[in-house]
Amino acid sequence: MILKCIFDRLMSLVGLICLSPALLVVAILIKVKMPEGPVLFRQKRVGQNGKLFTVYKFRSMTVKKEASIASRDSETTSIASEEQSRITPLGEKLRRYKLDELPELWNVLKGDMSFVGPRPDVPGYADKLEGESRNVLKLKPGITGPASLKYRDEEYLLATVDNPQQYNDEVIYPDKVRLNLYYLQHYSFVKDIQMMVCTVLGKKMDYAGEKI
Repeated sequence: MILKCIFDRLMSLVGLICLSPALLVVAILIKVKMPEGPVLFRQKRVGQNGKLFTVYKFRSMTVKKEASIASRDSETTSIASEEQSRITPLGEKLRRYKLDELPELWNVLKGDMSFVGPRPDVPGYADKLEGESRNVLKLKPGITGPASLKYRDEEYLLATVDNPQQYNDEVIYPDKVRLNLYYLQHYSFVKDIQMMVCTVLGKKMDYAGEKI
């Protein structure tokens, strides 16, 4: 875990420096295509040991709608299918190629997040875990991870079911907790690197005895 921490801080700094031109281009595109509102979307998320922190992402939705999401916390943030109508054409492309998550490198540099770990939840989900499941909070939230890889198309999956909220609460979220617990109990720095590579390349990998 010490190696993981050193790697996170070093590579996030390198990433911010090397990707600064791309960050600037995306920021300019957002101001041109979505002039009303800020470039960055900020929201409180549950971090390691249940501590709240502010996550930074490139804004992908209209200001009015995005403000609504922030105020309603987990009810809408967890149900990605409901966000489809709020996402702008530019925002859809940013999400498809995960460019909206580039500012999270700052969260990694600050120590709020790691490159690999559970996705940071809004208050109302991770902070209410009980029993063994609560051990997930021992991990720093990650930009990617086993659950993120398996459910990389979560928005589209939820859009195909009759009751997205119920499907998320009863199927997807429990499975994410299972995968993240496995990650905690079988941590491997090599697996971290593999998951990062698979995330960038958009490929699957064998993890927890299954293809994700």
